[in-house]
Amino acid sequence: MAESHDGGTRELVLGKLPEWGEGTGAVRSGHGGALPKGAAAAAAAGSAAAGDGASLSAGVACTLPKIMHDAVGFRSSLTGRNYTMEWYELFQLGNCTFPHLRPNIDAPFWCNQGAACFYEGIDDAHWKENGTLILVTTITGIMFNQMAKWVKYDNDTGIYYETWTVRASPDQQSVVWFESYECSKFVLRTYQKLADLGAVFNNIQTNYTTITLFSGEPIYLGNETSIFGPPGNRTVAEALRDFYSPFKPPRAVKEFFWNLLKIIDQVILQQRFYLFYNLEYWFLPMKSPYIKITYEEIPLPNRNKSGFGL
Repeated sequence: MAESHDGGTRELVLGKLPEWGEGTGAVRSGHGGALPKGAAAAAAAGSAAAGDGASLSAGVACTLPKIMHDAVGFRSSLTGRNYTMEWYELFQLGNCTFPHLRPNIDAPFWCNQGAACFYEGIDDAHWKENGTLILVTTITGIMFNQMAKWVKYDNDTGIYYETWTVRASPDQQSVVWFESYECSKFVLRTYQKLADLGAVFNNIQTNYTTITLFSGEPIYLGNETSIFGPPGNRTVAEALRDFYSPFKPPRAVKEFFWNLLKIIDQVILQQRFYLFYNLEYWFLPMKSPYIKITYEEIPLPNRNKSGFGL
């Protein structure tokens, strides 16, 4: 259960949205600063007025400098209630990005699942204080209900959170080895689905954060069974555990700096990174500039440009 703004409780559901009646609604987009604590106060966008159906809004809030969290919000003009929907790492960002290493168990333990979470309430004050709220489109209640079915499909088919985008170079035309799969991608998929359903988006700027690693052509290493199971590959297994070890949460300041030096040595000096993607391990031969956080404009979609199932 997630605490609502009126002090009561509302059920926090994954991939299940209420049905709304016919009518029109509005869509807004925004971006802003640090997230408040608590499930009900998790990243939300601003609200928007609706005609007779559902309203939709979308927003971003940063958790680290230039790292933004994206979410989508709705308001029913029939009931006046509003809701937040976000695709979120279920076990926090650090656990989705790096594994736990357990004593006496060779294989790293990953908590890297993500899901669309839907709950009542939009923290309007947070977005107005830390960012912007912009109207982006108008939708109907029928469109909302169709989108809700797609959200369930999307939730069932894409369950792993992936922090990193991996490219061959900073050149925008360079090869993309791996695409990230995180909150902003869910917002973009939702926008596109609404466009496919007939939503017409306003001509405004929307921005999203990408955390990019730069690498030569990745080398496939195997999955958990082929590396850590019998007969396995002891050399690769030890290399993976050695690489992930300094990424564990430090217990003291001295340990933090020691681990940081190890990370710099591995990623920059030795130019190596091990990526876990779709249950498989890959070796990345890193190259300059190694890692970059970018805040890029991505245009709102045109109707029927592409589809995402259902």
